Amino acid sequence: MKRLVLAGAGHAHLHVLRALAETPWSGVEVVLVTPHPRQIYSGMVPGWIAGHYHLDECVAPILPLAQAAGVRTVQGAVCGLDADRRSVSLQDGRTIAFDVLSLDTGAGIAMDAGVARHPGLLPVRPLESFVAQWTQALPMLLSDVHARVAVVGGGAAGVELALALAYRLGRESGPAAPRVTLACGGGPLRGHARGVVRRARAALAQQGVELIEQRVSFGASGLETAAGEPLAAAWVIAATGVAPPDWLAASGLALAPDGLIAVGQGQQSVSHANVFAAGDVASRIDAPHAKSGVYAVRAGPVLSRNLQRALAGHPPAPYQPQRRSLYLLATGPREAIVSWGPFAASGRFAWRWKDWIDRRFMRQYQSAPAARCRGDAPSG
Repeated sequence: MKRLVLAGAGHAHLHVLRALAETPWSGVEVVLVTPHPRQIYSGMVPGWIAGHYHLDECVAPILPLAQAAGVRTVQGAVCGLDADRRSVSLQDGRTIAFDVLSLDTGAGIAMDAGVARHPGLLPVRPLESFVAQWTQALPMLLSDVHARVAVVGGGAAGVELALALAYRLGRESGPAAPRVTLACGGGPLRGHARGVVRRARAALAQQGVELIEQRVSFGASGLETAAGEPLAAAWVIAATGVAPPDWLAASGLALAPDGLIAVGQGQQSVSHANVFAAGDVASRIDAPHAKSGVYAVRAGPVLSRNLQRALAGHPPAPYQPQRRSLYLLATGPREAIVSWGPFAASGRFAWRWKDWIDRRFMRQYQSAPAARCRGDAPSG
């Protein structure tokens, strides 16, 4: 009997679990390695911070999904991989051998080494840790009207989090709410259409978010801008770019220029035919695309099919990622910005659209029987 190891419980692997529940794969032992018994959906976290969702609405329970799929679950975090010897190492010292491996572990966060020294640092990755830390930080922010929070990173995550924070603090603390600063060298939402950026800037101004378009670091006097100006912040949320997990460098896998797993057609490693990867831990070198949950979800069906093909000794089926993805960016209140290539729009309708898509996506893993789940993509 061959062994398939699923390392991580990201969006693509949720689809694999669903596929296994619908049609078991004969002659295959499937092992899921995950550090947490649940998957928090990042697309709904800004809405949770803003107060629009309870946390359990943003969570997919992993253990029932794995049980329905007939998958053995090993709770633990991957800390090493020897691709040549076909072995995965866990932080508690255990090792798991595999015939075929699929990696959907997520990635780390890239940040300035100085910012990482801030005593009030809250990195958004791993998401489970961020949610726990923010749950502890919020009461302290609300009890101290002079406290400030800085969000570092001008991508979609940083903008959404800054807007959600400002809205929540303003709603609960009134005019004396702690100031929220968004620090992003190069400006917010680089790569999005001008209309999207214009709407985001207006939303930031409306919510009272101070926008600093400079890189920041941690100096002798604390957090400061590239110009040397101090930036007061009791808490710093790091929402910067993706960084490869430390253990990847010695894995033996071919890596992309960004240090992530280099994959090609069908999400297959370009160096090891029995290794596949999807989500933030991988980079398509033949068809580069942004790091977005939409792409991970779209990769789920082809990943599932190609894992079966690899176990049977067949080459992978091709998969061409979409050229662009839809972003629905929450702006604090129940409003959002639509970003689709050159198209931009905003308003309450966009929030209702985002809310409908996200709730439908999560509902398939929360309550519907695994065999009847649908593969709808989240909103980015």
